[in-house]
Amino acid sequence: MVLLVALLVPAAPASARDPGRWLLTGYSSVSNSYWQGVTSPPGPGQVFFSGLSQGLHRTGPALFQRATIDPAIPAAVLTAERYNHVGDISWHRAEGGRVLLPLECFTPGAPGGCNTCGTGSIGVADPGTLAFRYYVKLDPVEIPKAMWVESSPDGRLLWTSSGQDLLAYRAADVTAANAAPGAAPIQAFRRLPHAVPPSGVTGAAFYRGRLLLAGAQGTTYQIWSVDLNTGARRLEVELANVRGEAEGLMQLPLIGARLHFLVAPLASQPTFGPTVGLLHFVTRDWTGRGLRVRMRAAR
Repeated sequence: MVLLVALLVPAAPASARDPGRWLLTGYSSVSNSYWQGVTSPPGPGQVFFSGLSQGLHRTGPALFQRATIDPAIPAAVLTAERYNHVGDISWHRAEGGRVLLPLECFTPGAPGGCNTCGTGSIGVADPGTLAFRYYVKLDPVEIPKAMWVESSPDGRLLWTSSGQDLLAYRAADVTAANAAPGAAPIQAFRRLPHAVPPSGVTGAAFYRGRLLLAGAQGTTYQIWSVDLNTGARRLEVELANVRGEAEGLMQLPLIGARLHFLVAPLASQPTFGPTVGLLHFVTRDWTGRGLRVRMRAAR
């Protein structure tokens, strides 16, 4: 893998609709195994990635890989639930620290649609060993699959989406005591109707109390923020003419930037290729010093 950090060199044009709140400073070219999601505990000590479909990986702050497990979903869970896909992951501080894995059944081209089991769960993995601990099923009446999960800053709620609605689950309900397959599915604590942005959600992160949601409409890539008291949305970032596939989102001071958006190279001549690109953004009022362009081989 080659890590390319090109800061303060915009890699894709902003749209005329872009509100100018964030500046794209460049991107890091990372492994194609880091295809789906990204998260980190507070502080730049370690970063976790998910992908291609089931893997879980840990890097240091320079994005050099330190640990990996693929698949992260145990064979027994695959057999019992048919879960074969991990979406955009989240860090949570309970149990001495844990990585939360949104789980679904994803089979493109399957008869009746690609969601082949109609249920979703939140899996829990150990941040040190990356080993799977347990999973908690979500009530399928409320949500047919889990594609992303994001912990609130205070750690009390775990946010995801179902259709056009945002759902929040109590983090205290995601415990070994409620682990499947023995325990019943848990139900959402809050629901914000019609709060999902028009570009959908492929990844999420919190910044200054607002939930940031990344997604795409064709070649237009967007990041919206949502006021979770009212459900009101605000456009934060819009990039035009991007070739690729929108994926996870992370907010963390890292590589001279604050916000990081995974874009996979699922396109001919990808904009941030040839491998997965981790786009870096700073706020327009950012006063830090940028890093110089550098390129080096990752170990």
